[in-house]
Amino acid sequence: MTAAPSQNPRPATRLWATPVPFDQELCGLVLDTAPQLFAVVQVYGDSREGTDGWVVAWGLANGDGPTYVVGVDGRTRLTLASPERAVHLFTGQPGITARLVWLAQPGSATLDRTQAA
Repeated sequence: MTAAPSQNPRPATRLWATPVPFDQELCGLVLDTAPQLFAVVQVYGDSREGTDGWVVAWGLANGDGPTYVVGVDGRTRLTLASPERAVHLFTGQPGITARLVWLAQPGSATLDRTQAA
């Protein structure tokens, strides 16, 4: 005896999603809300031969929220409206400009500190 083909033109689908483990949800939440890390780099000179650069500060940008900047000397601590404001604050000496350099997000999260980057 053979089974008759289904009379339903659409295959059966589940009406509920497979539950996501709580730890995976936490890691997803962290990735969705993580601030972006950047460096403020000062550059001296404008030619390839005489150009030099150095990191003067690190910052965290929180989307539409405040931006926090800490100088590498540990004495400068700023709360700014945007990362671009840091560029203006670290530019000003003759021949020195500032730039933002963004660190790329690895796209992963873990609850284990030993596995963190």
